[in-house]
Amino acid sequence: MMLVEGALFGTGALGGVTLLAAADNFWQYLGQMGDVLALGLAALGSAIGIGMAGQAAAGAWARESRAGKTLSFTYIILLGMPISQTLYAMIVMNRMHSVFEHPELAVTNAGLMLGIGLATGLGEMFSAWMQGLVGAAGIRALSEGEGKGFAFVIIAMGVVETVGIFAMVFMLGMIPALPEAAAAVGG
Repeated sequence: MMLVEGALFGTGALGGVTLLAAADNFWQYLGQMGDVLALGLAALGSAIGIGMAGQAAAGAWARESRAGKTLSFTYIILLGMPISQTLYAMIVMNRMHSVFEHPELAVTNAGLMLGIGLATGLGEMFSAWMQGLVGAAGIRALSEGEGKGFAFVIIAMGVVETVGIFAMVFMLGMIPALPEAAAAVGG
């Protein structure tokens, strides 16, 4: 099999050359779907998590305003935390993208790349979503408890964040090594 200007060619049973580009493009696109799913699902989870915590913050600010209190900036910290999962997915996506610059590697590992992207996207999506739920509950607790317990809320949100970090690290470890990296290690 050889690569000529972006098209893969193979030798047929009778010695003729067969264009494999169409089939290979399908597999490459299938792998690239994982690339897109990683970021898209993570962003969806971040948006949902931020939205849930944001609603809780808006309610807490309304109560504080009615009571004549200064509005708490602490809620901004809690409602913004679910955005980090989108960043983690982007890191995985960028590393996955480097595999697609090597068509033979991308085609060979298309299913793996789709799986990595899907696992990353789902891991980050649910981590961000649940972090938003914890953040919303934490905002309510801080609002009703007059600001007490902030450290505990951050720790609880950090535990949920850890799931997103694990998803990123484990999926980065599953991405196939590039030919240059394999040659450097082997030689």
